[in-house]
Amino acid sequence: MQMPHRTTVLGSKVKTVLLTGLLAIIATSLGVTAAWADVSGFIENDTHYRDDRELSKARNTFQFEYSKDLGAKGIFSEMRFNTTLRATYDAAYDLNDDEWGDKAGGPVMIQNIGGNGPLAPATEVPFGYGAPLPGTFYTPFGGAGLNPNNPNEGLEVLGQNLHSPGGGLTFGVPVRPCDKDSRGCIDDYMDADSDDLRFPEFNDRQDWLREFYISGAIPMGDNELGLKLGRQQIIWGRTDLFRVLDVINPVDFSRNNIYDELEDIRIPMWMLQAEYRTGANNIFDDLNYSAVWNFDKFRPNTLGQGGTPNQILDAGSFFRGMKNLWDNGGTVGNFAGLDTAVEFPEHVIGIREADMPEWSLANTQFGGKVEGVYKDLGFSLNYYNYRSQLPTLRGGIPAMNPFGPLTVDNANLPPELQNDTGARPRPFLPAFDIAFARVQLFGGSLDYYADTIKSVIRLEAAYTTGEEFINTADPKLYSDSDVVRWVLGVDRNTFIPFLNKKKAFLISGQLFGQHLLDHELYDGPLGKVGIPDWEDNYIATLLVKGWWMQDRLSPQFLLAHDFEAEATALEPSISWLITDKLSISAKCNFKVGTGARQFDDLRADNQFPPFTSAPFHDNPLAAQATGSYGYEPSSRFRSGPIGMAHNEDEVAISIRYAF
Repeated sequence: MQMPHRTTVLGSKVKTVLLTGLLAIIATSLGVTAAWADVSGFIENDTHYRDDRELSKARNTFQFEYSKDLGAKGIFSEMRFNTTLRATYDAAYDLNDDEWGDKAGGPVMIQNIGGNGPLAPATEVPFGYGAPLPGTFYTPFGGAGLNPNNPNEGLEVLGQNLHSPGGGLTFGVPVRPCDKDSRGCIDDYMDADSDDLRFPEFNDRQDWLREFYISGAIPMGDNELGLKLGRQQIIWGRTDLFRVLDVINPVDFSRNNIYDELEDIRIPMWMLQAEYRTGANNIFDDLNYSAVWNFDKFRPNTLGQGGTPNQILDAGSFFRGMKNLWDNGGTVGNFAGLDTAVEFPEHVIGIREADMPEWSLANTQFGGKVEGVYKDLGFSLNYYNYRSQLPTLRGGIPAMNPFGPLTVDNANLPPELQNDTGARPRPFLPAFDIAFARVQLFGGSLDYYADTIKSVIRLEAAYTTGEEFINTADPKLYSDSDVVRWVLGVDRNTFIPFLNKKKAFLISGQLFGQHLLDHELYDGPLGKVGIPDWEDNYIATLLVKGWWMQDRLSPQFLLAHDFEAEATALEPSISWLITDKLSISAKCNFKVGTGARQFDDLRADNQFPPFTSAPFHDNPLAAQATGSYGYEPSSRFRSGPIGMAHNEDEVAISIRYAF
């Protein structure tokens, strides 16, 4: 396939990719001749097609792994060096640039249920043509004069590929890379340019250096102290797809939402791990103590950004659209009790900034674990003190009153509402800062081999304090809650004679549960208000995997079902190991069920009395939660990652050559 012509030069990042490959080839040549060096790696193409959006991924990956036994050094009885380099080029941003690249998006229409009065009763208006507010650019019936900082181009409507407008706060989302369109880009958080998207490892955090650590063991009598220092993954959990204890490394959901192996999407961090191994004693068959210090600069999960094909909960689009509204103003659909598309000026609603923790000793993360074996039972007790890798939207920030000029010296208003032209916190107003709360985790795990049923039973549980959630019943629109999470898994190798009499199938089932101890949900005048996350939710997964042709042909079926969201993902796949080095796999991923759900959308909470008051408000001069419902913006937390990906059915083929 011929690549489309590009007038720009990819520059230093291409040079870095080529240099990395050259160094890897040299290191491979050296390492192969040395018996004490282990060299491996692979080259892979992974191509995905998605329904009407066609090519959604054309990821070409080169990964190089090198480890070397260093022998005994000083107080260490043994030492070893390990490194993994990874370089990726995703050609979808070039081959399908009208969906994901510099030509993505276009002009959009914004829902306007109530119309703009008898002269404009339309149900949709072009972005930029909502009802005017003081200080906005406005041209009611066409022509020039729109907001020059926020033109109607390069946009999508929030959620347009997932649901019809369906009420709610709707607005435009810029979807071109941040070097092509800087609107809505959040500094140091969601600000990827074209090369960052095409070459995701070559960023400011140097993710091409995937792992780089040295490990060693220090004898201490009959015991041993193991140390591992460097950029690494530390795996505490034993579950797949959803994490309970495995929270030390952040993960990159922009690679393939939740469907890639955790081994591939964990983001390695610079850490020190110490493990004191005592072995067997009078009670336990094995007992070890370990401590972890993550001294790297804080790193959140990568959620994707507006204009990328994979975004968990569609959060990247929501954040980018809201950031654009704060910086530049814009058209917001269905606002207030009249459901009118309104032109907001800047600094009224949206996301002001992301508070990314700077490096300091106080901002590092740490924890410890005790694990052991007692007869057929393996166990662990875990503690970790960390920053939440998922963001919190904290309302209650100072925001302007777009009706401010109308309130100056207005004798008809009470004193507290007169001269209300400056920035101040406004209850129930969707104006936020992004923050990352400090969390404490207490947990443990059990592994038991049940010989009578020839199965391994796995249990993990965690109790966290300090997590924060959207809460539409709170004037600041968020609250914290203690959370209990658990997962019960069963793994069994089972013969299915009518399919394969000679080889057992792996059957693995998991049930993941989450309970919010401080959940709030109330009846408002128009619907439910409170925390959109479910008080109790359960997700079940099932994996069935078989082997044929001397284990070279392996079909697999994966299912994940979110009970409360009523959403299911199904992923059948098949892998063929053609030679010891060359393999090919094909899969499809499709979703069934409810998809996106509706919840309190904040549009009728009378945030600017008396101009936004409506008959269903108890006090026309007070902001209050009403429970007006729509798809945007808060329902994404109720729909869950499977429900929010309802229209992202894909087929994929992957070819890998290992060396």
